[in-house]
Amino acid sequence: MNDVLQSGNDLQDKWKIGKKTVLVGLGVSMALVFVKGSAGIFGNSYALVADALESLSDVIGSFVVWVGVRYASKPPDIEHPYGHGRAETLVTFAVVGILMATAMYILYQSIVNILTPHSLPAPFTLIVLAMVILLKEGMYRYAIHRSRITGSTSLRAEATHHRSDAITSIAAFIGISIALLLGPGYEAADDWAALIASGVIIVNSYRIFKPAWGEIMDQQNHQNLVQEIKTIATTIEGVIDTEKCYIRKAGVNYMVDLHIEVDGSISVFMGHEIAHQVEHLLKESNLGIIYVSVHVEPYNINRFI
Repeated sequence: MNDVLQSGNDLQDKWKIGKKTVLVGLGVSMALVFVKGSAGIFGNSYALVADALESLSDVIGSFVVWVGVRYASKPPDIEHPYGHGRAETLVTFAVVGILMATAMYILYQSIVNILTPHSLPAPFTLIVLAMVILLKEGMYRYAIHRSRITGSTSLRAEATHHRSDAITSIAAFIGISIALLLGPGYEAADDWAALIASGVIIVNSYRIFKPAWGEIMDQQNHQNLVQEIKTIATTIEGVIDTEKCYIRKAGVNYMVDLHIEVDGSISVFMGHEIAHQVEHLLKESNLGIIYVSVHVEPYNINRFI
């Protein structure tokens, strides 16, 4: 949890970082669609055209993420007492769908081009690809760093999208290099590169989908956070121990169900007061918790005997 932004105004800070990151990626991807598409068409390289299509999917994906992050950053209201954070997870699924559709189209067109004779790609396309690879890898590192700061699944998807673009560019670079070095008879190396790139995109799509699916299904994989929550709870006077702790993640927010154990002889009023103190302390902590449900249980010393 140390890499995650955490303070009183952290939630809004996280959303601001998310919006800025997505807008930067959107601008870069829009420029690359034009650069790679033009170079691919005039340089006779379908691998580069396919790369431009991947960048176009980046543009669409970044826009979808931006809309989702804006909606997810809205505060809780009467109709949405748990906030709007799940919108971010749904947006991640949309990005996966865009990636898969792009991969399928590149796969189809690559096979068509492999079966259709065509000319060798132009050498200048390698220069374009080298610059694209450096830029997209830089964008990946920029976005993945900010996804770790915010704990955002949609920013992780955005980062993976940039990495997929860099990988397709590397595949295109290798394919074009082989075609140019070996000459006539190896024109299809460019198209085989695009075919391989489509497979890479599919694999990366699954890597984005898996954690988002776990989040939407409330998968319990927050062991470190659970330990921190229990440690904080036991600092409250009257809390003897903690029992169950379940966590739901919605965007960059967490919702907690916690069972605490207190002296069984105290009054209901005292138990309620202790639970209220635990709830307040967890919400005011630096863990991004927006909702806490505290269940009070009588402490049973006999369970250790």
